[in-house]
Amino acid sequence: MITYANDRKVEAKDVAEVFKNSGIKRPYDDLERIQKMIDHADITVSAWSEGKLIGIARAITDYAYCCYLSDLAVDKQFQNQQVGKKLVAHVQELIGEQVTLILISAPGAMDFYPKIGFEKNERAFTIPRKR
Repeated sequence: MITYANDRKVEAKDVAEVFKNSGIKRPYDDLERIQKMIDHADITVSAWSEGKLIGIARAITDYAYCCYLSDLAVDKQFQNQQVGKKLVAHVQELIGEQVTLILISAPGAMDFYPKIGFEKNERAFTIPRKR
C-alpha cells in the first residue's frame, strides 16, 4: 500500500535515494544542497511504501496565483502506478483552484505531463544554473 503525506518530515538521504532511483537529474550526491532544497520548499508531498520514501513532489508557491513544481520524482520500481499523478493531485489540493501549477519538464518526461492534466506552454524562459 502506498500512502501520501504533506506533513511528514523527509530526510535528505532519502530524497537523494528517490532522485537517484527515479532517473531524474538532481545532485543526489550533494546532501547539503538537497537539504536546502527540502528546507526552503513551501510544499513537500511524499509517497511512502512500507516505511520507505518512494516518491516526492516539491513546490514553491505564493498560495494565491502561481506554484512552481520544482521536483516530481518517483522510484522506478513504483513508476506507472499513478504515484506521480497522485503526488501532483495532492499539491493541487493544497494550492487550491486559483493557483496555476507550473513546471519545467525533463526532456524524457515530456509525454508524461499531458497525461496527468498539464498543458504544454511555449512561452516559458529560463536562465540556467551555472552548476
